[in-house]
Amino acid sequence: MPTMRPQRVLETVLYASDLEAAEAFYSKVLGLEPYHRADGRQVFFRLDEQMLLIFNADETEKPPRDPRLPVPPHGARGAGHVCFRADGEEISAWRQRLEAHGVEIEADFRWPSGGRSIYFRDPAGNSLEFAEARIWGLE
Repeated sequence: MPTMRPQRVLETVLYASDLEAAEAFYSKVLGLEPYHRADGRQVFFRLDEQMLLIFNADETEKPPRDPRLPVPPHGARGAGHVCFRADGEEISAWRQRLEAHGVEIEADFRWPSGGRSIYFRDPAGNSLEFAEARIWGLE
């Protein structure tokens, strides 16, 4: 039997207790369109063939209420991290857009192996990054 391994990440999850603030940030600042929301529990965004899920851990830590959706309880506390892929020109444009929205850039640098990253935070304190794929040798 051939060796099996995952090929892609389908979902990435961050946690936020204030989902309205998170939705406003990801919609207005990053330009993402909500795909699905459940008030007080979650808001989902589609990015091409991937999903960014923002959960309220206070709700997702509870056992499932709908037997048709037996998703086990899960949740995390503290700041998470997501890195969005962008080329060098896009990173410069993102920096300008973020600053225009009053978002502080925590770091902007070039990795020793090549490639640039910028880091900033969402309203829940999650660490977000735009980076060139070559930081991982993917370009």
